[in-house]
Amino acid sequence: MVNGKLKKYSTLILVAMTISLTAASCRGKNGVEMAAVEALVRKTVGADEPGLALALVQDGRLLFRAGRGVADIRSKRPIDTGTNFRLASLTKQFTAKAIMLLVREGYLAYETHLTDIFPDFPEYGKEITIRHLLTHTSGLPDYENLIPEANPGIPVEDQQINDYQVLELLKGEKQGKFRPGTNWDYSNSGYVVLGLIAEKVSGLPFGIFLCERIFKPLGMKETVLYEKGISEVENRAFGHSLKDGKWVIRDQSRTSATRGDGCIYSSVDDLILWDNAWKEGTLLNREEMALALTPVEVPGKRPVDPYGQPAAYGFGWFLNPWKGYQRAWHYGETAGFRTAIHRFHETGLTVIVLCNREDIDASGLALKLADIFLTGRASGQGASY
Repeated sequence: MVNGKLKKYSTLILVAMTISLTAASCRGKNGVEMAAVEALVRKTVGADEPGLALALVQDGRLLFRAGRGVADIRSKRPIDTGTNFRLASLTKQFTAKAIMLLVREGYLAYETHLTDIFPDFPEYGKEITIRHLLTHTSGLPDYENLIPEANPGIPVEDQQINDYQVLELLKGEKQGKFRPGTNWDYSNSGYVVLGLIAEKVSGLPFGIFLCERIFKPLGMKETVLYEKGISEVENRAFGHSLKDGKWVIRDQSRTSATRGDGCIYSSVDDLILWDNAWKEGTLLNREEMALALTPVEVPGKRPVDPYGQPAAYGFGWFLNPWKGYQRAWHYGETAGFRTAIHRFHETGLTVIVLCNREDIDASGLALKLADIFLTGRASGQGASY
């Protein structure tokens, strides 16, 4: 099955495979890499359980793409590469891109202060700049720690916090975690605030801004910033977790309604277009994009990745290398979903993995897939993370 959004890539020759996988011709003698990827996907996910969608792309040429498992356990609808998953923190690179577009157009500067946008923000916000928010060096308190304790007798969907409530919680604090620019600490609060800033200075609801300025220009027709009662997700995957040995739908948490830090739904097919935009400089030129891919430097602690390893961070991207390969990457984790994208600069290889279950390490799986193509480990074993 060929998705229409990919027909413009004349180099993509797709063939259907027998285990509910859709794959493209790949480089490699006798398709060894292809067979290794297929085997790894089979091993990871059963055909009748919550699963995943993935793609490997190199310099605009599709090496492999696949959907495996079901989008939800109720309907048993199969996952394909057009299935839309909640991206979780992969959303942050879209929020960062929105801010970068607004800087280009003169609505903002990277040194604009938080109190320039929200004058009633407390004193501790006077030193916080847009750049600090983008690079997780703002020191904003974690809004997750400020939310009142949940009422177990009320459905979680009825206790979700929105962006404006996050802002009010932050305004209620007297100080940040550290002086801006002196340390690094991963901040969902910062990206919620960035979404609100984009909305305020553009005059458009954040979801509309993303759609009109990023999704539509790139042809990402199915991608959406999901807001209950405002937008809908077509071909939606629902999140799952195992409970007492059985799969249950676990699709929402109390923080699932915040937008700039994790609310976008997208598919492998659309994320291929997103990756191509970064490679081709479609929305921003290479000089502008280089800012997003330049590691922040702070005198305090260095960033660490999910595996506790020293990392680097730009605007919405981790930037630490892997096995000597320079890359831009990110992971996402939220109720019922695990996601990852790894872009290896010198080789042109990008690996995208979207899962609608909590027991798969999406980033670790992406690196196993990368290992097959970059280092010739046909078994996919032995990759260090």
